[in-house]
Amino acid sequence: MVYEYENKKGDKYYLHQKDKLYYFAKKKGRNAIDMPKGYTVIVNKKTGLPFIKKKVK
Repeated sequence: MVYEYENKKGDKYYLHQKDKLYYFAKKKGRNAIDMPKGYTVIVNKKTGLPFIKKKVK
């Protein structure tokens, strides 16, 4: 199942992975993945774009 994030404006973003790089895109591509274990979504305050970060133990 592909991980989908919707921001407060209603824009949907899909999580992708290419090698060791994780990124969000507005369109679902062939590199779309589910949320990896141990990660959480954070939103950039300036741009409003989502990104993932490892959870702190």
